[in-house]
Amino acid sequence: MARDFRTDSEFFALLTRSYARLVGEPLVPQGKDSSWLYVEAPFAVVAHNTDADPKFIYANRCAQTCFEYSWDEFIGLPSRLSAEAPERQALLDAVAKNSFMSGYRGIRVAKSGRRFLIEDGVIWKLIDEKGIRRGAAATFPSWRDI
Repeated sequence: MARDFRTDSEFFALLTRSYARLVGEPLVPQGKDSSWLYVEAPFAVVAHNTDADPKFIYANRCAQTCFEYSWDEFIGLPSRLSAEAPERQALLDAVAKNSFMSGYRGIRVAKSGRRFLIEDGVIWKLIDEKGIRRGAAATFPSWRDI
């Protein structure tokens, strides 16, 4: 069984420290914790692992609502199912080269097949304190159906 990262403090540290180090600003407001990010954050956050076919390891409630998956459905889902292939690969290539990408705008696919446009997205590598890549994550504050 996969580790449950919903409110895991070590995973929260990996997410927030990687983001701050690479993007140069905080992911969450000062004083907010893993529980706030999972339950209350008004923006979506997802993360996947480093498998050859990466699988989701985290999705906060905002992301679950947006993509129409419960936690149990989201975790372990191949991340390639959340976006159209050509666009997703170009995005992953850019993040691989630069460690993060901001201002991202792109089409995503919900469980029902509904397509939606995310805007002002940030995608970044999850890199631990030892410099080891643990996956990638994305956040976006807004989206609209297309």
